[in-house]
Amino acid sequence: MVKKISPMGLVSEPDKAGAESSEIILETSLQSFFFDQLTEVNKKSLHPLPQETIFYSSTVMDKYSESENYFETVEGRIREKILGLKLLESQSMNRQSQKRILNDIGDTALFMCGYFSESTNKKLVDTRYYMSLGKMAYERLHYFKPDYLEIPSFYLNLSRAFCTITLLIGTVAQKLQGDGQEILFFVNGPVGLKVS
Repeated sequence: MVKKISPMGLVSEPDKAGAESSEIILETSLQSFFFDQLTEVNKKSLHPLPQETIFYSSTVMDKYSESENYFETVEGRIREKILGLKLLESQSMNRQSQKRILNDIGDTALFMCGYFSESTNKKLVDTRYYMSLGKMAYERLHYFKPDYLEIPSFYLNLSRAFCTITLLIGTVAQKLQGDGQEILFFVNGPVGLKVS
């Protein structure tokens, strides 16, 4: 089946011969641009992430390209989200609210640790703190909503690949900000992460 991703989600269609295919086709958009950029970096990895993870990451980048999704308004003032507090408060919420908040925490932390990793490291708490929050949020989300695009344990796997995804997003961010360095290969192994 060819899986076409539209704004409404995943649509499976048989190809002309009726054979199955796992290709994802994206429509033209900013999200499509991010998908292409992440895919390019991912192809240079010794341990590439699944295409569905790249797709999800591109939707996160697209979502947070609009600042109103990255920040929150509290008492008429715009401020950065306090993710640790939101995670703590989510425990006392109803199931539907927990899903929404955990997803927001995970996605915000993913984008923050990837795209803004340099500035995050200059804060009182560094990237490792936000990575822990994001991983924890996705792990908890797994128990409420384990599937995404009909992929079992998607959020649990997202949690496990969190560091790799943030490195991919960070590499794309550097490229988009005109770092100018060509990516030769991308290593994600037992000794850590490296981009050369």
